[in-house]
Amino acid sequence: MLEPTYLSLIPSLLAISLALYSKNVILSLFSGVVLGVLFLNDFALVDSFMAIYLLFSALMQVDWILKTLAFVILAGSIMALIEKSGGVGGFVHFVLNKHSLVKSERSALMLSYILGIVIFIETSITALVSGAVGKPLCDKYKIPHEKLAFVCDSTSAPIGSLIVLNGYGALLLGLISTQISLGYIEQNATEMLISALKYNFYAMFALLMTFFFIYFGFNIGPMKSATYSSHSHARLNENIKSMYLMLLPILMMVALVFVFLYITGNGGILKGSGSSSIFYTMITTTLFTLFYYVIGKNMSLKTWTLTAYRGAKSFVPVAFILVFAFAMGNVTGELKTGVYLSSLASENVSVYFLCAIIFLLSSIISFSTGTSWGTFSIMVPIAVPMAVGMDASVALAIGAVISGGIFGDHCSPISDTTIISSMASDCEVINHVKTQLPYALISGSLAFCMFILFALLR
Repeated sequence: MLEPTYLSLIPSLLAISLALYSKNVILSLFSGVVLGVLFLNDFALVDSFMAIYLLFSALMQVDWILKTLAFVILAGSIMALIEKSGGVGGFVHFVLNKHSLVKSERSALMLSYILGIVIFIETSITALVSGAVGKPLCDKYKIPHEKLAFVCDSTSAPIGSLIVLNGYGALLLGLISTQISLGYIEQNATEMLISALKYNFYAMFALLMTFFFIYFGFNIGPMKSATYSSHSHARLNENIKSMYLMLLPILMMVALVFVFLYITGNGGILKGSGSSSIFYTMITTTLFTLFYYVIGKNMSLKTWTLTAYRGAKSFVPVAFILVFAFAMGNVTGELKTGVYLSSLASENVSVYFLCAIIFLLSSIISFSTGTSWGTFSIMVPIAVPMAVGMDASVALAIGAVISGGIFGDHCSPISDTTIISSMASDCEVINHVKTQLPYALISGSLAFCMFILFALLR
């Protein structure tokens, strides 16, 4: 397939359709890859199977891809180790015994909000820590748990997509790097990502909306009728030890990312390797927990090993998503899907509405699949060539993908962050979705308008 035609759309459409129908991102991406490779090899089965093998073999030899996969696995280990250490319980105990820190519903929710902002390394950690700290305070001040779930959910993914020194950053840098290798982007991957983050309007509005909700008691929609219920079966974590068992590893993760960005960038943080920095950070933090927890007699070497293994194992599906995501990006690039869409869109879509449409499509995919990761994987390889072909802002287009992915993920009842936030807050998932949806829709509407405005101002 030398020239891009409507056939180049079919693998992406298959991936999107399967994702909407099955909610299985791995199956959807892999199916899209297989069909795309079949198109590229004129449906010659032997050649196609060999091409698929060579594609995944080549991916597994790319340095930054291996580091990204290792980061995901190590993140699972560190999350499990921190929880096992008793540090979370210790932090909750500390806050509950410092009454001057929390005096009202506003200050109780604001503490969880601040924690959600500060702990941006991993969305699940953000939601779990915010929920663990907030639950006892909600019970003390009789705050509806739906409010806590909203705060946990509205800080985890939004802040993680703005301060991308985490898995989001590793994935997005990888996807952008693929577009650079294909010749669509000439800018450095880190610089392009930073430029795109300025247009992550949904995340910005979501964080502002949550702050107004807490500070001004901005209750709208179903949140007005949310009431505190004593049905909660949650109890303060009985594994209460020093809060530093939680704080030190998290602080180390935050600080070391900047250190390794400086080192890999030869003195320039913005020029540093995102994948390498996150990889080195996670290795160092994992080793730190080994010495800190084992030598400090918090847990035995056997317990540390088993906990790290179980945590890593739980994140294996995420690693598979990444592998298929990178493969899908390569295939759509070779098929020139974005080139065809850009030529099609240039005749039927105004450049001023391009990024708004990208935002909407990303939102629909993310909402239906419950994952922003899969949405980024599908949409970035499409959005970048479209923006280039229509002479639109590439940074604004990537920002639209990021915003749409986070918006849909935030609203979706099958999203991992939605479910984890509900669990961490001891709130029914459906109640959480219904009460936070009006706030998300307001933020999403504002973001949609901003993409049109900035396209007009360009």
